[in-house]
Amino acid sequence: MFKKLCIIGVGLIGGSIARAARANDLCTTISAYGRAQDLDNLQQALALKVIDSYSLNLEQAISDADCVIIATPVGAMPAIFKQLQAYWSDSVLYMDAGSTKGNVIAALSQVFGDIPGNFVPAHPIAGAENSGVGAALAELFQGKRVIFTPCVQTDKHFIKQATYFWQGMGSHISYMQVEQHDAVLAATSHLPHIIAFALVDLLGRKDEQGDIFKYAAGGFKDFTRIASSDPTMWLDICMANKQHITPLIEQLSSELGDIKRMLQDNQAQELHDTFSYARNARQRFLDQHNNMTQSIIFTVQPGGHLQGEVRVPGDKSISHRSIMLGSLAEGTTHVTGFLEGDDALATLRAFQAMGVQIEGPVDGQVTIHGVGLDGLQAPKEPIYLGNSGTSMRLLCGLLAGQKFDAVLTGDKSLSGRPMRRVIDPLSKMGAVIESTDNGTAPLTIRGQSGALQGIHYDMPIASAQVKSCLLLAGLYAQGKTSVTEPAPTRDHTERMLSGFSHPVEQEGNQVTISRQGQLKATNIEVPSDISSTAFFLVGASIAANSDLTLKHVGINPTRTGVINILQLMGANIELLNQRTVGGEPVADIRVRSAALKGIAIPEEFVALAIDEFPVLFVAAACAEGTTVLTGAKELRVKESDRIQVMADGLQILGVDAQSTEDGMVIQGGTIGGGTVVSHGDHRIAMSFAMAALRASDTIVIQDCENVNTSFPGFVSLTAQLGLNISSEEG
Repeated sequence: MFKKLCIIGVGLIGGSIARAARANDLCTTISAYGRAQDLDNLQQALALKVIDSYSLNLEQAISDADCVIIATPVGAMPAIFKQLQAYWSDSVLYMDAGSTKGNVIAALSQVFGDIPGNFVPAHPIAGAENSGVGAALAELFQGKRVIFTPCVQTDKHFIKQATYFWQGMGSHISYMQVEQHDAVLAATSHLPHIIAFALVDLLGRKDEQGDIFKYAAGGFKDFTRIASSDPTMWLDICMANKQHITPLIEQLSSELGDIKRMLQDNQAQELHDTFSYARNARQRFLDQHNNMTQSIIFTVQPGGHLQGEVRVPGDKSISHRSIMLGSLAEGTTHVTGFLEGDDALATLRAFQAMGVQIEGPVDGQVTIHGVGLDGLQAPKEPIYLGNSGTSMRLLCGLLAGQKFDAVLTGDKSLSGRPMRRVIDPLSKMGAVIESTDNGTAPLTIRGQSGALQGIHYDMPIASAQVKSCLLLAGLYAQGKTSVTEPAPTRDHTERMLSGFSHPVEQEGNQVTISRQGQLKATNIEVPSDISSTAFFLVGASIAANSDLTLKHVGINPTRTGVINILQLMGANIELLNQRTVGGEPVADIRVRSAALKGIAIPEEFVALAIDEFPVLFVAAACAEGTTVLTGAKELRVKESDRIQVMADGLQILGVDAQSTEDGMVIQGGTIGGGTVVSHGDHRIAMSFAMAALRASDTIVIQDCENVNTSFPGFVSLTAQLGLNISSEEG
């Protein structure tokens, strides 16, 4: 990529850049510049073959270089810029690797009068316990994030060059404003280093320091690891960013003061609440971090079959609602079979953030100490809901009538999904919800306690999420709230409201609710999710020699469209041991191999199988003849555009699949191999995994990290049943 790369400052970061650039063939030669006092370090870098040459003369070091990276401590950069000015070339890419950016930009402006267009401010979020060129690693930046903070003057050509360079070393690129970068890094990096240094300094000065360090557990080692960092480097960073760090130290001091008071006053519950909030906040951080950094790839070998007996994870829709209504109930609700997937856990953590004490989940068991309809508390920060559209849409209704404001956020996928379908009818009730210009998250919900008015709403499109959202808002509205559906949708909300002893009126396709009454705690047994079961219903149908029994599956009549459709296609499906548990019908389902045939899918089944169509498309690809789906435009605004994404993937696998505005036409035949992309959609990923049962070659599925939103343990469970699947981080 570059003929000559010059590194100014060959320590851990500079040396690792050099090693990574060489390992990934991003440059031909590497030179380095340093001061006379850096000579030993430069000689070590040369001896270790980290660099090809070095010079104590800057002009000589950068001669003929087409990329220059400044990896010195940030405090040294103003002097470096002054030296570079005399030799600056407009055709060379210049970057830094500093942990602060405000002082770097200020120094550039002071030296050059304006920010040079060929300077790209960069900050690799990477490090190691040891410092110096001897600790340099070629893989240090692999899978790590590099933050660019370009200015308005920065030329896009050089940003593109910088992007190729860092991506070539395995890094992910993010963009931030300079001020935002320094504020965020002060909180997430600079302050933690100061705390670690201060704690070790405190304990190290105690008389009993020998025993303190001798008996310190692994947690102390982990917590204080960053205190091993280079003191000179961190002195520079802290001085450069003190305007952001100092207020954070004051806030932390206040927080510690509050904890001290709780301890002195024996305020055990307040201390527990503080610790619980912190634990949940950290989990939200991990969720967001994993969404940014993980890339999971499924590799599925062709063939195999599904045999045995299994119980798939709990129903996601019921798990969501059990947390919501259990939190609003009077008394304690016990839940078994709770789905421990990311989506349902997002709902659980949202209510913990609003002051509800929730224990678990442990092996699917959750205990919810309800606070009553008016007992929720204002969350201390925006509620992060990951990839869960159900959480966001239902919470809109529930939060619209609260006495506090709240902000709902989500990952990239959720932030692109339409929310006006709930915002518009809620606005007619008096709700105040602010969104982006496109009607997407983040959503700011201004609590209108006592001001909501019940309405009658004729839904233009059948949607259980919209219906449930309005019913939850109706719990806080004056008068009655009624919703009429154009076609039946899942009725878990209505059933569960009745289970919690709240009156619900139903007449045909219309359901009505009012504020009258309260929710009384109950016990909930969550059945296995029919949507998760659908993958096995299709897999066992299309794979020869399959015979599979799925235990304790919810067969709510508003959810069994997938069974109806498969039976119309000729699937061999039996419902055994049918019974009612907690107001929900359940059964054991036996499915065996069958010769499927293409059909025109009846539109009355579409709303009853809306989430199952990705895997039904796979069934259609294996069926004899043509399958036609219409009336399913809703599929285009799910976690992905499921119509187009499935059509694209099936075509890659050699299937004749043509998308239409509201459905698809699939000509059944053979399935080949290839690489498909799930676009972060869990149901797309699992559907293509099942397609491998009838494929003639290997299917590789990219972007599968969100499978855990609905089906944790999918890979291990399907492998046990006979699918030749493996998973790895990409």
